[in-house]
Amino acid sequence: MTARFLTALIVAGALAHGATVSAQPLPTARGIHPLETDVPDVGRVLFAVSVPNGYDAATAVPLVLVLHPGGQRPRHYGQQFMRAVVGPALQSMRAIMIAPDCPARAWSDPECDKAVVSLMDRAVKAYHIDRKRVLVVGFSMGGRGAWHMAARHADIFTAAIPMAASARGLTIDELGRQPTYVIHSRADEVVPFEPAEELAQELKKLKRNVHFEALDDLTHFEMASYVEALRDAGRWVTERWKE
Repeated sequence: MTARFLTALIVAGALAHGATVSAQPLPTARGIHPLETDVPDVGRVLFAVSVPNGYDAATAVPLVLVLHPGGQRPRHYGQQFMRAVVGPALQSMRAIMIAPDCPARAWSDPECDKAVVSLMDRAVKAYHIDRKRVLVVGFSMGGRGAWHMAARHADIFTAAIPMAASARGLTIDELGRQPTYVIHSRADEVVPFEPAEELAQELKKLKRNVHFEALDDLTHFEMASYVEALRDAGRWVTERWKE
């Protein structure tokens, strides 16, 4: 799947799926559900919920927060990023997934932070979530958001997967406090590879539970080609949760 095809898929999907105002309880039927809600001090936030096949409220399941990249942002961009990349890669987790649209410039902005915390709290109340298995994953802007959310909300997230991202604005003491699988391509022309690799090495020296996967020949805009590496990351996180 090429980057151009993925972009077309995202735009087409966003136009094809209307939003539903979610004052009602979150859905428990399997599938991906586009929704929207009002968050205090933020306003209207679009998001999507993915419920795995066979979800049973009697059994605790993982919760995955999906943070979309930057660039053009059609409505329900989070949903389409989840549908095209994260969902296929992490399907074996059988997790509830929450994919918001960033209501501000970046995921680290206060509005986005408030929206994420609100949605995570709502998901925990609506579903039988295993609080020891809560993952944040993102690409580019979303990857930086994954670093941010894991650092700022270590009480919520028990694992993180930042892809093609920097951790700019955060101190090394804040990072890698939960199992963290970093994925970055040597050919990334937007977010430099070397700082990401160096950060992972420094975190390992501090005995943080961090794994770094270097990819070859993938440009920054080939995020659809990250699916296999993300699948490996999901397996690694699942094993860390068992320890």
